[in-house]
Amino acid sequence: MGLPHFLNAEVLNKVESKDAVLLTFDACETKTPVFFDEKILDFIVKNKIPVTIFVNKKFAERNIERLIEISKYNFIEIENHSANHYQYMQRLDNQTIVNEVKENEKYLYDMLGIKTKYFRFPGFNYDVRGLKVVESLGYKVVHANLISGDPDKNVSAEKMYNYISKKIRPGDIIIFHINGRGYNTHEALPKIYESLKSKGLRPALLSELIN
Repeated sequence: MGLPHFLNAEVLNKVESKDAVLLTFDACETKTPVFFDEKILDFIVKNKIPVTIFVNKKFAERNIERLIEISKYNFIEIENHSANHYQYMQRLDNQTIVNEVKENEKYLYDMLGIKTKYFRFPGFNYDVRGLKVVESLGYKVVHANLISGDPDKNVSAEKMYNYISKKIRPGDIIIFHINGRGYNTHEALPKIYESLKSKGLRPALLSELIN
């Protein structure tokens, strides 16, 4: 597979903004069945908080009815997190990387009518070759500069809140998990949201700040 010479080979970890931040959530499944953390999702929907959710195909298939429902909200973006959530996509050959992106893209388009345009590598694991392959498909790769640490059960809600509220700056991208493995996120998120507002910061969609 030939790659265009003009590709950026750049991962977006932060954006330019005077007053906005990006709240992003991974919704992924590998071998063990997982479902939406409804406490997190309910808080987002109730408060109409702009968020971006990176979904992989396995999770999408298991949670498709809920995804169809929330995809209708204009404050929730659904984006591409690969088909099978291989933890080390840099070990895959070019065509398999393409398949991982395009298979999920097709499923989300067929089921939700959404054409995804942002991609997140599982585990943030990538190399320049894989990055260029993804970019050649028209995607911008988006990771994060503030890691909530929520898959770790030892990261309490208080610890998560203290870390993010202290570090947060305009343009920051935060990563959480909404697949039942952001163990204390449902408790921390309301406090984080209030902290953002007190600092004059607002959550925004990727499409607003990148475009």
